[in-house]
Amino acid sequence: MGQTRDRRPRGAAGPAFSRGDHSRFGRWFWTIDKTLLLLMLALIAAGITAVAAASPVAARRLSGGNVQLDDLHYLYRQLQWVALGLPLMLATSMLNIRQLKRAAVAGTLLCLLALLAVPFIGGGTNGAARWIQLPGFQLQPSEFFKPCFIITTAWLLSLKVEDGSLPAMQISATLLAMALICLIAQPDVGQSALISLVWLAQATLAGLSLTIIGLLAVVGVVGLVLAYHNLGHFAARIDKFVSGSGDTSQIDRALDCFRAGGLFGTGPGEGRMKFRLPEAQTDYIFSVIGEEFGLIACFMLAGLFIALVVRALLLAMEEEDPFIFLAVSGLAVQFGLQAMINMLVNLSLLPSKGMTLPFISHGGSSFLAISLGAGLLLALTRCNPFLKGRPWAKGALA
Repeated sequence: MGQTRDRRPRGAAGPAFSRGDHSRFGRWFWTIDKTLLLLMLALIAAGITAVAAASPVAARRLSGGNVQLDDLHYLYRQLQWVALGLPLMLATSMLNIRQLKRAAVAGTLLCLLALLAVPFIGGGTNGAARWIQLPGFQLQPSEFFKPCFIITTAWLLSLKVEDGSLPAMQISATLLAMALICLIAQPDVGQSALISLVWLAQATLAGLSLTIIGLLAVVGVVGLVLAYHNLGHFAARIDKFVSGSGDTSQIDRALDCFRAGGLFGTGPGEGRMKFRLPEAQTDYIFSVIGEEFGLIACFMLAGLFIALVVRALLLAMEEEDPFIFLAVSGLAVQFGLQAMINMLVNLSLLPSKGMTLPFISHGGSSFLAISLGAGLLLALTRCNPFLKGRPWAKGALA
């Protein structure tokens, strides 16, 4: 018998998924940080499970009259968002640094325009206008603004690191101020505080002086005092949190879920306290997890977020490029802070903020925006295994 011929095309470097595979997907597969990717996929899977548990609550609350929703209505919707969000995350993770910067700057400007338009054409609940109604979809511009702004800020601050004479810090602060004005007008104090803290973290890493940090802290406190005296909805939440007076039914019901669940939970679909929760599929989904899967599952979920943030920060610390260092750090801080705020609200350790739990809560804008941020983080941390410390995404082959 004759020898078997190699059927690979001339010039092919090796079989698919081998380190010699120089296709676009092959380069992506060998340069992506698989630990980060697995952590994100684990959180998405946990989110699908949590929404399945919370879906009957929201479906039955909204059913009535001519509208009758299936108990798993919100699970089906979440699966649709995951089907859109996963490709978005993976496609974004394939961008090179130049493409990533351009997309982020364009996204920041577009989201600013949308934020300016929200008070005039937007809708919402509880006296807040935060969404723009599109066919079959409510767009919340502030969600998409966060990852785009973090990348844009990282780019501007990296220019200052390279050339101290550039007014990069001032330009970044101006963009922040414009966004805060738009967010307070909605009003959305929670998102305003989150974006401000992420910007402050990035600016501090870029060399912002302690004196200016102190002044900004004073400005932040003054801003909260003004918000308390001028925004009745915000003041009511603070009063309920500080004094425990007024209508505290939301947080009382959330704590009842944790008490009912104990360490190991009541079991999937066996929760009863969850049917008293407001926004069980979004803001208070962590309480649903506490009831049906127990405190151990809550600690495991918090551990996944901690692992994601720590992994991202460790990768950032190894990076010599100031832009990538600041961008990865900013995205890690955003994920960590947003998750922490949501969990602390559910545990009555912070006033209610109306902020979703990343990867976990049901929602279109929130999940797609988190997927975008996750894709950006994966793109920024791609690294050639043969050239440690040099991001593969910088090169023309990315």
